[in-house]
Amino acid sequence: MKLARFAAGLAAGLAMTVSAALAEQTTLRITLQLPMKSHLGQNLLVFKEKVEAVSNGEVAVEIYDSAQLYKDKEVPQAVGSGAIEMGVVSLTRYVGDVPAVDLFYMPFLLNSEELVRKAVAPGSPVRGPLDEAILDTGSRVLWWQAYGGSVLLSNGGPIKTPADLAGKKVRVFGKTLGEWVKAAGGAPTLISGSEQYIAYQRGTVDIGMTGVSGVKSRRLWEVMDTITLTNNADVEFVVVVNEDFWKGLSDQHRAWIGEAALAAEKDVRDKMSAIEAEAIKMSADNGMTIYTPTAEEIEVWKASAQPVYDQFAADAGELGQKVLDAARALQN
Repeated sequence: MKLARFAAGLAAGLAMTVSAALAEQTTLRITLQLPMKSHLGQNLLVFKEKVEAVSNGEVAVEIYDSAQLYKDKEVPQAVGSGAIEMGVVSLTRYVGDVPAVDLFYMPFLLNSEELVRKAVAPGSPVRGPLDEAILDTGSRVLWWQAYGGSVLLSNGGPIKTPADLAGKKVRVFGKTLGEWVKAAGGAPTLISGSEQYIAYQRGTVDIGMTGVSGVKSRRLWEVMDTITLTNNADVEFVVVVNEDFWKGLSDQHRAWIGEAALAAEKDVRDKMSAIEAEAIKMSADNGMTIYTPTAEEIEVWKASAQPVYDQFAADAGELGQKVLDAARALQN
């Protein structure tokens, strides 16, 4: 009788222990528009491995790549509403709520790795106010993912000056990039990253625009034959988590997730130069012509871009001016 009661008590205790463990486990579902083989996908794996290791499995990560759950433009709403815990999204997708995020697409403003690193450092006078503003949308920025400099894609020859864009339909992925194209005489067309291959293949647009690493991950050499290394903008993605979900986590789980996020951010930033170099080499190996604009051509591009700065000042308000001044101060 005593043995039976002991066994029953032991079983109940084990059940409570298992139940408590299950209750304490946190599962993070992350939506990603790019393929898992992309460097952003690989960076999510760095985060997954780190957080699952430090938490001894208490925090689990599920990654849904290739826009199988949400397209890039849908991620801010999906995460902000709590439909999914986390997502990877192009920074410019927040431009409707926070126009100042398009600072990174101001033509030739942050056009060196040194300037970009200063601007995107956690808590910097450029990044800090933007992270705070995004928090008002219901999402907290956990880390930024480097995607590299913007390039132009074309068929039949490079895009050397604004004159080569005149009258052409150009794929863009942000409002400010669209203003840059319009200032050059082109017709901007907003197309999600996951849809650009088919847009080039069908001739929906004449000119492409993307981070150079995207040429490799999406095999864009199959539909375009030339890359022009304009480096006119810095392309950044952010990994966001629903704020209400975040607040509901234990302090320990938040600490583990934060630790893994910092490790993932450093990993992708430190690898970016090599990633871009590899993407350019692979593009060339697959038959693409790689064109680097001359200093004189860049000056022509810069001269044509003043309307973009005027529009940014009008749209982005006080916050926009604040981060623009901070970005310019980095150059001193």
